[in-house]
Amino acid sequence: MVNYVLTGVVLGLGGVLLAWWGNPPRTGACVSCFLENIVGALRLHANERMQYLRPEIPAFVLGALGAAAARRDLVHRSSGAFTLRFAVGVVLMIGCAVFMGCPLKLGLRLGAGDMTALTGAIGLAAGVFLGVQAVRGGFSLGRETTPRAVGGFLVPAMMAALLALAVVEPGFIAKSTRGAGADHAPLLASLAFGLVAGALAQRNGFCITGGVAHLFLWGRRLPDCPRASGMLAGVGAFVVAVVVASAATGQFSPGLVGQPSSNEDYGWGFLAMLTVGFGSILIRGCPFRQLVLAGSGDHDAGGAVLGMLAGAALVQDWGLAGAAAGTPFAGKIALLLGLAFLFAVTLAYRDRSA
Repeated sequence: MVNYVLTGVVLGLGGVLLAWWGNPPRTGACVSCFLENIVGALRLHANERMQYLRPEIPAFVLGALGAAAARRDLVHRSSGAFTLRFAVGVVLMIGCAVFMGCPLKLGLRLGAGDMTALTGAIGLAAGVFLGVQAVRGGFSLGRETTPRAVGGFLVPAMMAALLALAVVEPGFIAKSTRGAGADHAPLLASLAFGLVAGALAQRNGFCITGGVAHLFLWGRRLPDCPRASGMLAGVGAFVVAVVVASAATGQFSPGLVGQPSSNEDYGWGFLAMLTVGFGSILIRGCPFRQLVLAGSGDHDAGGAVLGMLAGAALVQDWGLAGAAAGTPFAGKIALLLGLAFLFAVTLAYRDRSA
């Protein structure tokens, strides 16, 4: 349990401090927001306010790679459902975009006093519950095999290249001069946070949705989800650390109106996080966990990460992301289609003999 609590504290403190040092408010650590920034920096979308090659994302992956290599714990496996995991990765980004943040940012918003995030938290729990019931009912994306190791290094190599570009800043990399993309903490601070958080999460399997799943497991376990309830304690420690750090740095501001990176579309926030929780259980982990698994050599997670990158570009190019003014119509339609897709996948991949 101590390792989970430590990871939660590092994520909570680091997320708040990075926002204090320059990252957007309540966005010190957000996988979906940062992926949208990264693909913008690579000119894969045209929103000039969301273009910055965030070092935290590559650092999560490379920190996990370093920890796995040090322990000789590199995992090379695949269920053969690469395309499907890619598609679920896209759906996860749509859900995160409508909510205006991933599960990590949900915790950062809640811990800083954003009461509008409560419906998102309830939605995430509801989605995790649906995913747990699907797995208990026989859902599986196929029997795992051990493929050639080289494929497991694709995402870490790509992230290493992105990190190099973030340091060198060549001319073809776009960089926002206004908006969220223009707000960023010092590179070394972001890099250090990402490497430490990725390494810790690789060692203990920390996952926001995995922790929430323990509320519904009643002593059982899901694939890649440890039996111990320590992960749930880690999620609690994450939120508590955010509360304490936000109060200490003057970033704690409770309320329902005018909160940074939020809106009052409570119903759509609920559905967005329900979709994220549901999809995360189906592919064995939240967006942060997918990055850590990909850094550990997991081919399946690599497919999900590539899907998340594609989804990050789509939500900006197609105008799907939520904003302070509310949820756009296109985002609502995309979210409903994504949720319907997850239900269809659950039915199609259910082992009826289970």
